[in-house]
Amino acid sequence: IPIVYGLIGYFLWSLSFEQYSITELVGLTISLGIVVGANGINIAHELGHRKLHFERVFGKILLLPALYMHFFIEHNFGHHLHAATPQDPATAKYNQSIYSFWFSSIKGQYIKAWSIQKSLLGRAKLPFLSSKNDMLWYTLIQFGYLMSVYLFLGELAVGLALCIALSGVLLLETINYIQHYGLKRNKKASGRYERISEIHSWNSNHVLGRILLYELTRHSDHHYRAHKKFQLLEYHQSGPQMPFGYTTSMVLALAPPLWFLVMNPIIPVVMRP
Repeated sequence: IPIVYGLIGYFLWSLSFEQYSITELVGLTISLGIVVGANGINIAHELGHRKLHFERVFGKILLLPALYMHFFIEHNFGHHLHAATPQDPATAKYNQSIYSFWFSSIKGQYIKAWSIQKSLLGRAKLPFLSSKNDMLWYTLIQFGYLMSVYLFLGELAVGLALCIALSGVLLLETINYIQHYGLKRNKKASGRYERISEIHSWNSNHVLGRILLYELTRHSDHHYRAHKKFQLLEYHQSGPQMPFGYTTSMVLALAPPLWFLVMNPIIPVVMRP
């Protein structure tokens, strides 16, 4: 939390006395977006799966600079239930480009988060305008964050805060894209989808990605036991294996023809359209 907020806060404050060039502003904004994605959203994701209340609160605090607090609801109550099915906006379809996925995933997860929240309130027999409506709180908190930046630091600062958030979110969604691309769970005779297993997530055991992303690259085991701490995640050789590490795979995904050329042939035959 101190690293993420400290770096963003100093940069936005420094706009009042530093004369940055356009190139410097772009570079610093993207760099801080990477910090928000890797050290903010990624750690928030880990803390969001913890059982202790204060850890979950810290996770939500880390989601704030990304303006993505709804991720807590959608990821825990949506993605982990529907991953690798058409009901999951965070699962990239076969032959779907990353640019199409960015739009569909960001939009779909936000809409689904509201739907999940409505369902949770309904089960508890609570009205929409309730103190238990976390989505309303997230909206107010994020609006308050942006208004505070605007009032204390000005228009340029709030504009760059939005760009930093977008950069962090696009990093997250690029990771989402490569984690489940083209993989799908089959429907059983009962009409229900098969249980998620190690074959429904792409894995990578490259050291750099494991360190930078806190073992998120061992994604099969994470979906198998979501509450398992990242230090204990295991590598499943039986699951689909990325030919490269996460960093290389993310860059490759930015060139859809090359991505399809490399990845489509190694998607299990039973999962292809």
